Amino acid sequence: MLPFSLIHTDKNSKARAGEFKTEHGTVQTPIFMPVGTQGTVKAITQRVIESEVKAEIILSNTYHLYLRPGTEILEKAGGLHRFMNWDLPILTDSGGFQIYSLSELRKIKKDGVEFKSHLDGSTHYFTPRKVIEIQRSIGSDILMPLDECTPYHCDFEYAKKSKELTSRWAELNKEAFEQTKPLYGHKQYLFGIIQGSVYKELREGSAKDLAKLDFDGYSIGGLAVGEPTEEMYEMVDFTTDFIPQNKPRYLMGVGRPENILEAIARGVDMFDCVMPTRNARNAYLFTSHGIVSMRNAAYKDDFSTLDPNCECYTCKNFTRAYLRHLFNAKEILAMELATIHNLTFYLNLVREARKRILDGTFVEWKNNFVKTISINVQSKKEQ
Repeated sequence: MLPFSLIHTDKNSKARAGEFKTEHGTVQTPIFMPVGTQGTVKAITQRVIESEVKAEIILSNTYHLYLRPGTEILEKAGGLHRFMNWDLPILTDSGGFQIYSLSELRKIKKDGVEFKSHLDGSTHYFTPRKVIEIQRSIGSDILMPLDECTPYHCDFEYAKKSKELTSRWAELNKEAFEQTKPLYGHKQYLFGIIQGSVYKELREGSAKDLAKLDFDGYSIGGLAVGEPTEEMYEMVDFTTDFIPQNKPRYLMGVGRPENILEAIARGVDMFDCVMPTRNARNAYLFTSHGIVSMRNAAYKDDFSTLDPNCECYTCKNFTRAYLRHLFNAKEILAMELATIHNLTFYLNLVREARKRILDGTFVEWKNNFVKTISINVQSKKEQ
């Protein structure tokens, strides 16, 4: 079992502070995982992720790493940690989300998924066992099982069949995990993924199905796929009631800073999302005063720091005017500096949430902070 310690639960919400230990390091929760889909977090080096952003764990993707560089190369390299020169924990998504996002390229069958590569059109087949074997080749610390992420809005009968399929696959994933061994001398752990769309009956059933299999942790999948935000919060709040207290809880693919804080309040421990890195590359930066578009002409002569409450490398060394210049000049450095800042903002957010949970001020802090960080700032006069 994954060593997980629940240190404190907030008395005014379901927010939790804890930690889990892998052989590549200890992770304190709540935690945000930068997304390194193909063995790299876009526009930023591993050294900076560790030393400047201070990420404790990153996420990579089984589907993409399977297609390139491929399991043969990864095994020759000694696993993904060595291949990308990253010594801290890695979690790998199973590729289940690609069943959703690349729906035109796949066929879901009883025992797995047939799909065509988005790179060259070649045909491949993922089964629960195959997905475990690929993640053994990758060598990630935390593995995800094959599941189906349902679209929004799907009807109850479709969601029910999908939930039942995911539960059957979960059994096969667990069986394959127990019948295979790690390849690189460190322990690996397997989470379950709870599905059920926006139907409470199905969410409860899925959670109970997976709890019987005693996974190392539990993920909430199939949300942030187009449903109203309040409906997502309702499903998260409902689902966490059925996840064992002594296991970490991971909300997959969420989301905006305010979404993360609201999900923490509803009992979630782990998060990932491409938003901070993708937005950074498109000049949208998260600050304690709201979201700033660095291409805005209002910043052409603004020589103040991006966010006076942030001490990241970007904020300590460069002005808004300079960042705007870099983006308008299409300099690659713009994306790197923006990525450093956005990821630092996200990591600082969950670290502050943890601190507030421990000192008993989480709910008041969260309610006040959410009001400001979700604002789209149009000019420096608004701050």
